[in-house]
Amino acid sequence: MNIVTRAAEWFSDPANWSGDDGIPNRVLEHLYYSGLALLIAALIALPLGLFVGHTGRGAFLAVNSAGAARALPTVGLVGLTVVVFGIGLTPTLLPLVALAIPPILVNTYAGVRQVDAQLRDAANGMGMTGPQVLFQVELPVALPLLILGLRTAAVQIVSTATIAAYVGLGGLGRYIFDGLARREYEVMVGGAVLSVLLALGTEALFVGVQRLIVSPGVQQRALVK
Repeated sequence: MNIVTRAAEWFSDPANWSGDDGIPNRVLEHLYYSGLALLIAALIALPLGLFVGHTGRGAFLAVNSAGAARALPTVGLVGLTVVVFGIGLTPTLLPLVALAIPPILVNTYAGVRQVDAQLRDAANGMGMTGPQVLFQVELPVALPLLILGLRTAAVQIVSTATIAAYVGLGGLGRYIFDGLARREYEVMVGGAVLSVLLALGTEALFVGVQRLIVSPGVQQRALVK
């Protein structure tokens, strides 16, 4: 019996769809870790990206720091945070937040900076204040890139949140680590397949959100650029 057949049998087993170790519960745990990490990263990176993009202050430092953060090894960072904070949720969240901040920050900054200078001049000529220019002119035009940053971060987080099992938590990584430890490779394959499907679903969700909240004119403008 090959691994694909065994994995299919694992998915079809009703026992794997209930209880604390059931697929629905593991998916919910995975989404909880991912959603919390994305929320924290967005609360940090969105205001910073909007400020830097609008004012131009600290752009070099912010963008290059974000680029440096991308080079951090996730598993190594998990190990370091375990040493500092011990086993728990924090060693999972910190690497995921560090992974998510760069795409959100860079895309938000780029989205605001690429707004046509004539639009800013027109808004200033109408007597708009700085915050009004940012939220009524720049932010709507920057939405496609802003959402792209969130989408990229969300997919990266969902794909990487399997590390939660590395520090003794749940999520879909539980199937991968436990399957490897017990040499139940069909369980490993099942966990990997579920992780891929969840990442693809996250991508599709953000594409749908972008189509709903970004006006067609701005969408077309972003495609042309």
